[in-house]
Amino acid sequence: MKYPEPESHTLEFKSTLPKNDQIIKTVIGFCNQTGGRLILGVDNDGKITGIEEGEAMKLMEWLEYTIYQTTTPPIIPKILLQRIADKLILVVKVSSGMNKPYHKKSEGLERGTYVRVGRSTLRATSDMIEELRWQGRGLSFDVMPIYQAAVDDLDTVKISKFLEERTKETGISVTEEILKAYRLIAEEHAHVYPSVCGLLLFGKKVDYWFPEAMIICTHFSGISGREAIATKDCTGTLFEQFSNAYEFVLTQINRSFTIRGPKREEKFEVPEVAIRELLLNAIIHRNYHLRAPIKVAIYRDRIEIFSPGGFPTPFASMKLGLTDVRNMAICKIFRESGYIEKLGTGILTAFEAYEKWGLPEPTIIDGENFVKCILPREFCGTVQATDELQLILRLFITADELAVSDIINAYHFPRATATRRLNELVKSGALIKMGRGKGTRYKKH
Repeated sequence: MKYPEPESHTLEFKSTLPKNDQIIKTVIGFCNQTGGRLILGVDNDGKITGIEEGEAMKLMEWLEYTIYQTTTPPIIPKILLQRIADKLILVVKVSSGMNKPYHKKSEGLERGTYVRVGRSTLRATSDMIEELRWQGRGLSFDVMPIYQAAVDDLDTVKISKFLEERTKETGISVTEEILKAYRLIAEEHAHVYPSVCGLLLFGKKVDYWFPEAMIICTHFSGISGREAIATKDCTGTLFEQFSNAYEFVLTQINRSFTIRGPKREEKFEVPEVAIRELLLNAIIHRNYHLRAPIKVAIYRDRIEIFSPGGFPTPFASMKLGLTDVRNMAICKIFRESGYIEKLGTGILTAFEAYEKWGLPEPTIIDGENFVKCILPREFCGTVQATDELQLILRLFITADELAVSDIINAYHFPRATATRRLNELVKSGALIKMGRGKGTRYKKH
């Protein structure tokens, strides 16, 4: 018998209690993000193996004590016994923590902080830890003050235009109260400074304060990044960056024309709405604390949008319409400016548009501190989205070598399924297997 749910970013299986500290790390990862459950007595494929009742009672007491003693701030899990048919399993349930970041006491904050990325538990980077600190204070990086800047660095003409479009009124004065309400300024110790959000959206010199907060667009001639046909650096405010990047993509991809009556209608090779939504998603949800640009790459068979920082909400939840917001103030202004209709629908809209057009499904890779969205172009081939072998082969378009974990993170396959499909591709001659054990890698033949 199998457990009714698959492994995910909020659910992990263990057939037995590991001898190492993996359970502690997983619990910390859950607590630092959206919470989750760790289940003992279920193997990696979801098969319920169960645990002995006497052992279960000992484990309940030991786990509660150990998790509390080894974590800082202390994590108090809820530990339950659950019987499914004739098998007994133990469920360790953890809520999203209010005092982030949580870490393993013996390893310290810098090395002992863990997060969940897909189905994996990874050690948090310094940037991730900083973001967890803001979350623990109920803040986001975009509302932080820029101490070296002055309020005069904000363009009041652009702010007035935003307010007039928002209220449909003219002659609106930009007051300090309005700037505070939209978190465009921040006050500390009786001093007022422009915020990250204020400078990114309405700054006079955005690239001076945030030289890496830009979008680099490149059109390549083939299916790899070797020969560039056209390139454009999109700078300025976030609104200006979006407009320039969106226009660049549309001028580089193919379109067809049909005559309907007296009018000529044009249709792009991929849904415009998918490009628009995923580009907006990259701008609004990227991690501006990371000093790296958004990159848009157009290849013969696909369009890639690379954004610094992982998804604030795990991708599996976003496909269900659930969303979290990394940049609260930026998101609010984009929504009130009419760029966003409803929160949490951008990814869904892109996928639905591709399905409606009968095109292969986009690929979303939620990596360690980055997100890559891959939009297939219409003429890229006959790959069927439901074919797991072809989905795996598609990843080798952008990577020379991959591990089993890369397949799991990209498509959320069970480990056994990912391994089985890779072995099938090796047997067919499509891939070459290199190494053994945890060091096993695969590359195209």
